[in-house]
Amino acid sequence: MAGMEEREQMEQRDGGAAVTDPRGVLRQSRAFLDFFWDIAKPEQEVRLEATESLLRHLREGKKDDELKYTLKRLVEGLGATREAARPGFSLALAQVLQAFEEIPLCSILEQIKEKHNLEKVKKKLVRNAAFGNFFGVMALFQSGRLVKDRKALLESIQLLQQLTNYQTHLRDLPRKTLIDITSEVPETVFEEVLFDILQGDLSSAFTSPENLHLLLVGMQKFPGVLKPKKLKKLFGSPTVVNKENISRLVELLKSAAKSEKEDKKLPSVVFDLLQVALKEGAFELFWNEVVENGLLKEKSGPVSYMCYRLLGSALPLLSVEQLQVVLKGKVMLHYGEHVVATQFPQGFKFAAEMEGYIDTFLSGCDDPERQLAVMMGFSTLTNQGKPVLLSTSRVVRHLQAVALQKYISWLKDMFLRPDLDCCLDFSSNRQKQNRENADIAHQKAARLRKWIIHRLVNITESATKKEESLVMDIARFCFFHAFFVAKKKNSQIAEASVLPSEPLNERDHTETENYFFGLLQTLNTLPVLGDTAKAAALREKHVHGVTADGKLWIFLLVEYANKLLSSEHVKTVKPFTKEQRDIWERTLQSVKNLQKKENKSDSAKVGAFQQLLLSMAIHLFKNQSETLDVLSDLLSCTERAFSKEAKKKKTDISEPGWVEVMVEILLSLLAQPSLLLRRISKSVFVWICPSLTKRGLQLILDVFDPNQEENEESAVVVMEESNKKTKSSQDMDEEGSEDSSDEDSTDTGDEESEEVDDNFRSQLMKVLQAGNALEGDKSDEELDDEAMMALDKNISALFAEQQKRIKAKKDEKDRMRKEKILRRDFKAKVLDLIDVFLLKQAENPLVFDIIEPLLQLIEQCMSSDSDKQEVDFLQKTASIFKNSLCRNKQYCKRVASLQEDVHALVQRLVKKACKHTDSAVALYYFSASLYLLKVLKGNTASTLPPPEPEKQSDSRAKQACQLLNPGCLNVKKVAVIYQQALTQFLSKRNSPLTCSMFHDLFKRFPIMCKPLVDTLVEFITAAARQHQQAMACLLLHKVLLLHELKLFITEEEWEELISRSISQVTECLKTLGKPIMKAEKEKVAKSLELLNFLLKTVTGQKLNVKLTEVEKVLLTLNQLEDIGNSPRLDSLYWNVMRWLNYTKPKKEKAASKPAEGAESLKRKKKGFLPETKKRKNRKKGIQENGVTPGEDGEPAAPEEQPLGTETPKQKKGLVPGGSKKNPNSGGRENGVAKVGGGDLPTANGGDAVADKKKKKRRRNRKRKGAAGDEAEQVPAAKKTKGSVVQDTQQKQNKAKKKRKEKKARVLQE
Repeated sequence: MAGMEEREQMEQRDGGAAVTDPRGVLRQSRAFLDFFWDIAKPEQEVRLEATESLLRHLREGKKDDELKYTLKRLVEGLGATREAARPGFSLALAQVLQAFEEIPLCSILEQIKEKHNLEKVKKKLVRNAAFGNFFGVMALFQSGRLVKDRKALLESIQLLQQLTNYQTHLRDLPRKTLIDITSEVPETVFEEVLFDILQGDLSSAFTSPENLHLLLVGMQKFPGVLKPKKLKKLFGSPTVVNKENISRLVELLKSAAKSEKEDKKLPSVVFDLLQVALKEGAFELFWNEVVENGLLKEKSGPVSYMCYRLLGSALPLLSVEQLQVVLKGKVMLHYGEHVVATQFPQGFKFAAEMEGYIDTFLSGCDDPERQLAVMMGFSTLTNQGKPVLLSTSRVVRHLQAVALQKYISWLKDMFLRPDLDCCLDFSSNRQKQNRENADIAHQKAARLRKWIIHRLVNITESATKKEESLVMDIARFCFFHAFFVAKKKNSQIAEASVLPSEPLNERDHTETENYFFGLLQTLNTLPVLGDTAKAAALREKHVHGVTADGKLWIFLLVEYANKLLSSEHVKTVKPFTKEQRDIWERTLQSVKNLQKKENKSDSAKVGAFQQLLLSMAIHLFKNQSETLDVLSDLLSCTERAFSKEAKKKKTDISEPGWVEVMVEILLSLLAQPSLLLRRISKSVFVWICPSLTKRGLQLILDVFDPNQEENEESAVVVMEESNKKTKSSQDMDEEGSEDSSDEDSTDTGDEESEEVDDNFRSQLMKVLQAGNALEGDKSDEELDDEAMMALDKNISALFAEQQKRIKAKKDEKDRMRKEKILRRDFKAKVLDLIDVFLLKQAENPLVFDIIEPLLQLIEQCMSSDSDKQEVDFLQKTASIFKNSLCRNKQYCKRVASLQEDVHALVQRLVKKACKHTDSAVALYYFSASLYLLKVLKGNTASTLPPPEPEKQSDSRAKQACQLLNPGCLNVKKVAVIYQQALTQFLSKRNSPLTCSMFHDLFKRFPIMCKPLVDTLVEFITAAARQHQQAMACLLLHKVLLLHELKLFITEEEWEELISRSISQVTECLKTLGKPIMKAEKEKVAKSLELLNFLLKTVTGQKLNVKLTEVEKVLLTLNQLEDIGNSPRLDSLYWNVMRWLNYTKPKKEKAASKPAEGAESLKRKKKGFLPETKKRKNRKKGIQENGVTPGEDGEPAAPEEQPLGTETPKQKKGLVPGGSKKNPNSGGRENGVAKVGGGDLPTANGGDAVADKKKKKRRRNRKRKGAAGDEAEQVPAAKKTKGSVVQDTQQKQNKAKKKRKEKKARVLQE
């Protein structure tokens, strides 16, 4: 900040004339100067905030010096080198000029010209000066005052014209700014002030796009000034768009397109030219000659995209007739070819941008005719019959009701009578090359019909202004043409009133059928339509799939289907048999009976069953043979589910109940490819969950049983058959399996290529031997042609058979792989039913029957393949187990009669957790046992009422009462189970159990602490391995920290527990060896942590516990070097010793205290390094100055060491004889060594000696000195090989000693 302040002062001195008291400005507020630094920062938010703060400061201060300084700084900043700073200063200057209108603009403009003089500036600063002038004019313009000040306006325009010469730096920015200023000027000012100065630019309008743009803006803003007569004087013609100017306009627009290539937007000059052409009445000339015959012939990307953008931007400006011209022209055709050609990822896709233009037009247009013209125009741009516009486009949501109705009618008419002549159809080059002598017209009609059906279905989702009649009309149209054919015209049936010009074939019916079932799914989730109060009330209740009067959409379709079945003028695509017609009638009657019961019983349950029955009835038109049996069983189940006799009378055990049959039906529906059926199946299952029996649940769980997979009657077979017969376009759940199938296919091919069939080898040898035997013992070269042909034929036949066998094996493997994928998908769908049951029926005792199958499923997934689908299935299963089961706050409250079974289940789960090899799976088993403990403890036993606290208002008493109440939990029995698990965890070498499992047990169920704490205390010494002893200490520590533990034990038991724990830890610490191994360090750490808590408890609670033995053991630990070398162990050790009234001793220094008369240097001298930062003596361990180290490797005593030969530890004060902070304490004083103990005061020559040694050290920095006075000195440039190695070793030793010193410093602190 000091440097910044000096710079501010220097700047003020340079421009002292502008500010009267620069030093006063600078000194009064540092925050004021910081505003200018923030304005120059690259972050826009910081710049804006600084500008606001600056304005606030200037308004509140009202000081002329600050205002003058502000203007000076802002003008200087306009030409800053950083790009982000220039617009920041320009905006700030504009705001200041706007806030203080008394500042004359001309004076500011003169300051800008003077500061950023383009003629006097150095060549390398021309760019900054040009930008300074430009941003200065921008600031004047943005202030809003430039238009009012004619003189400043005139000078600004002249300056911008001058800046156009610096195009290399500013490009077209001055021209664009000039145009923007001109567009804001009043007409009188333009005529009186600007016209004369701009006359040269206007007369040369056809020389550059910028001049043309200026002319077009002037013509639109000032029509009274730029009249046709004046235009003729300027450039020779009264209009801009005419035949004489076509070629020049084309060239200018091409240049504009290339200049705006990077911005990806329509150039303003093009759009203004379009508006002028419309104003002059020359739109068709402009579009046909300039755009289609001029620009489109330039086969370049920027020009083409400019034409597309011009097409989209022109839509709001055109009439219906002009829209038809544009939408049937060459630009549309060129755009369609572009969309088809850029369907690949690497191509630039313009379709989304064009859809944005259409969306903008439709949202802002109120004319239904123009809306309809645009929608029809883009719907008739077809590629071999298929429109280029996406059938899922959501632009129809902006259509007016009239336009939407007409558009739907047009789509239906095009479906029945495809008019390909009215379409703007094209074919790509590849399609033209691949064209065969097939029925092209028929293929185009089929592609168009498929798009129209999908477009109609999507309108029910996308359109916002739709009514019930409109949606029903689309649904009837799709249903009729999916399953019915009109024999002849019939006015009573709207869909049969017009016959198709070309009858629909089987493929057309199938595609319409697939899209219809997608429409059914949309109708099932459609909010209630209409503006009535009843419809609004239903929407507030989030009711879906019904009309405003409460009827199901699908029921209305079934009624319509019944009407068609009874009509003689239409027939079904797949005729009904008598049995199918009977089941249809039964279904309708059953639905009517349910509707009568809707008010009496649960309406949601009745609605779910109605949807299921009606959906299956609709599917009767699709898969008649498969749906017949399912619908028959479903009808019987529905009758039994809602009959009163079924509730009173119990069915026979051997006969399956209606719930079991319904579960089988739902499982078979889950295997169907219809998303609608699967969703309805889940909604029905929600309502049969309360009635679900154990047998019904077992049917669901059998899906996950690997032993049931080979059963041919399982639901998986149904899934496979349905998948083979039908491939619905609405089933999107099967797409994820393609990746895993591709991965598996490569492996099978490699295995087959490596296989060698021994049988094939033997057959080949026989064929070869038989061929040789035809000619006896002759060689192959002497075989005649007939023998060779016979041999060749036999070999080819043999290889053909082998290829068939290989293909059969490959097909079998592929079939098995697909079957595996299908089975896995089916399991994932059935798993959703389990999730629903666990969430909706969490208090049902049947939940206990789900625990083990879910755990087995997790175990299977852990041991199976690791492909993505299998991993997703495992994650889903684990999520259901954790969230829907274990973490669910609701659980069964009727366990009194099931206590024995639940306790047995707990025992099985814990045993499986102990026996498992994978710790991750064992965690799930252990968590399941904890869930059962929660259930048992949460239930109240019938024989033992829970104890009540004396005061009901006391929340702590209530909480204690809940903790003490075991509920239905048999604590003794469960304690034995977990005690065995704990014993195994603390004794077995590779136990799958972990410490966190038992910690979770103790934390969630404190009632289990007392029975298991003795085991923990015992295994502190009884555990066979070091880490197990550490785990015992850790668990015991966490158990003792629980406050709830004291609720279950008395004070005497607590004191006894603390005493035994201290005794066990003491015995554990006695077994430590010398040195302490790596495995023992963790045990020591955990033991010391536990012992710290125990001694703290003894001291705090004043327990009667003897600490003599533990004190002896701890004192012996202090003698171990390993504890002192480990910072963690040393810290823990002294934390424990603190409770025994021991403090960590400080290492005493051997050197005597300095003399009382000696003056200590309390303040460090400036410019001198502290002692800890000085370079260390490199000659360690080597004879130096004739003195050698001691025999044991220790440095010489302080009395024997000459001047300057202290070791690093002595210098840092870590060993006796050294000095760490104060250089006067120790064996030296003022740089001179003491002799004979150092009792005598020394002479004042220490500083000189120290300086002398420093100079000597600098001289010898690049030289290496040998030990002793007689050793020869070797220059650094001529080091021998041995000296280099010695130097390297010394550096390594030095680094090691530094690390040791650092550790010692940490220990000392």
